[in-house]
Amino acid sequence: MNSSNTPSGESTPEIEELRSKHYNATIEDLRMPHEHLMIVRVKPDQEIPVFSGGQYTTLGLGSWEPRVDNGVLAELPKPKLIRRAYSISCPMVDSQGKLLSNDQIDYLEFYITLVLRPDSDDPPLTPRLFRLKVGDRLHLGKKPVGTYTLKPIQSNDNVIFAGTGTGEAPHNSMAVELLKRGHSGQIASMTCVRYRGDLGYLAQQEELQKQYSNYRYAAFTTREPENIDHSHPQYVGKQYLQDMILPDKFQEVFGWAAVPEQTHIFLCGNPSMIGLPEKNETGELEFPESKGMVELLTKQGYQLSSPKVPGNIHFEKYW
Repeated sequence: MNSSNTPSGESTPEIEELRSKHYNATIEDLRMPHEHLMIVRVKPDQEIPVFSGGQYTTLGLGSWEPRVDNGVLAELPKPKLIRRAYSISCPMVDSQGKLLSNDQIDYLEFYITLVLRPDSDDPPLTPRLFRLKVGDRLHLGKKPVGTYTLKPIQSNDNVIFAGTGTGEAPHNSMAVELLKRGHSGQIASMTCVRYRGDLGYLAQQEELQKQYSNYRYAAFTTREPENIDHSHPQYVGKQYLQDMILPDKFQEVFGWAAVPEQTHIFLCGNPSMIGLPEKNETGELEFPESKGMVELLTKQGYQLSSPKVPGNIHFEKYW
């Protein structure tokens, strides 16, 4: 089958056979904060898989599926299932504003940004995901995986979640997991986005703050008028997480002092925000020219965690 010859949205016996073969889940609910941002709930045909906050699984659609932008489908030798990994998010609270933990839902929730790029030998997934509606079928990975979890956290540890854009998705399920088990330490969750309209979970975050005295959420922007217009009466400049993790600023925003001896920090999102060191030409590790969170935190006394050396800086890159 030459998928590029299939008109957008047309169903053929061949396409239906491919869908039946590859798809094992259904879109149960879908919310669009704006046209490039999606919160989607996916219900598997089988029992909901057990997962820990912070883990991920895959979503998939066929290369034969139409794109939201009606882009031309790639000329592929044969149709393929396009799969990408996404961290599992969660609703955080139910319709009455009560804490809703991961084991109380029969679906998996995902927080996804639309990334438009042309079809190629490696076709993009999100232009196809954003064409879906409630009731549509897709592929869901059978087993959530990942080591970016709360395993090293003790009940009295302080925890900081720092994410950019949809990188706060795993932090949502992790925060709920902590609160559900009665975590006694402080929990701070902060996120950086371009515009306030990119904050898909703002209402839920504000509700959690009202209910739990040890939970605080703060969101920062980089492209609102007060970020770029020097004449704006509330001008603050571009606000990055790297600025907010500095000790004095962090205490001003969240009301408590983060000390390495009692604090774990989870970083998820843009690699530039995380700022992992890389080997240079001589084989030595060096940080990127633009300072990321890891460099700033290690200077404060935090230790980057690795499989061989447990530390208190944990990270999950999104690309």
